[in-house]
Amino acid sequence: MIQRRFFLVSASALALAGCGKDLIGPPEASPIYVVKPTFPAAASGGAKVPWALSILHPDVSSALDSERVALFQPDGTMDFYAKATYPDRLSPIVQHAILDGFEASGRIDAVATEEAALHADYNLSIEVKDFAAHYSTPDGIPGVTVSITCKLTTSHGRVIVGSFSTTQTGSASVNTVGAAVQALQQALAAAVKTIVDWALTFPMPATQNAPSTASPGKPAEQLLHDATRGSGKLRDVPKPQ
Repeated sequence: MIQRRFFLVSASALALAGCGKDLIGPPEASPIYVVKPTFPAAASGGAKVPWALSILHPDVSSALDSERVALFQPDGTMDFYAKATYPDRLSPIVQHAILDGFEASGRIDAVATEEAALHADYNLSIEVKDFAAHYSTPDGIPGVTVSITCKLTTSHGRVIVGSFSTTQTGSASVNTVGAAVQALQQALAAAVKTIVDWALTFPMPATQNAPSTASPGKPAEQLLHDATRGSGKLRDVPKPQ
């Protein structure tokens, strides 16, 4: 029994050695496709806004919020490109692209992601509804869709002051992962620009710039007069010298 067991183990080891790198060693690394839109230098397209903005972490479905590059087959089923990844999950990619878009506009000095925990007058909530390549025919050249819905809310009271949706489409140049990711990046850049242009039309939140309703300070004589109005007991109190 001992000799037979040794023979089996030795045979297995030889078989694995013959298979080479296909079964032994770390798996082949997947190419990483970076999605980081660039925005043109700010032009004189409007005055700076006086308020501060916090960009909240986007709401993305668990199927899309992945490091994998999503695609939809002609029958509508969702899949992923093989051996292709983003450098991060989709939610922080979109969040930082929107941050870059606001900063590039040159029209807002105080903008950060919510993770920075800075003071803000407005919060921008984000929902990513679509961020994928779409195939109309198997092995054809895919189109791409980026669909995002935003809500601008006041930081104090969480009042929704506006909602906005944008859907940007495009097409890959060829049927490759790199071409599809490049088209997605272009669509994301277009979506971010429309979001930034929309958000920067809002004024300072009313709770921040509304005039104070508190009464201005009154002199002591006036306060004494108000307190004793209608009463004859203190009406003849002499004024202090």
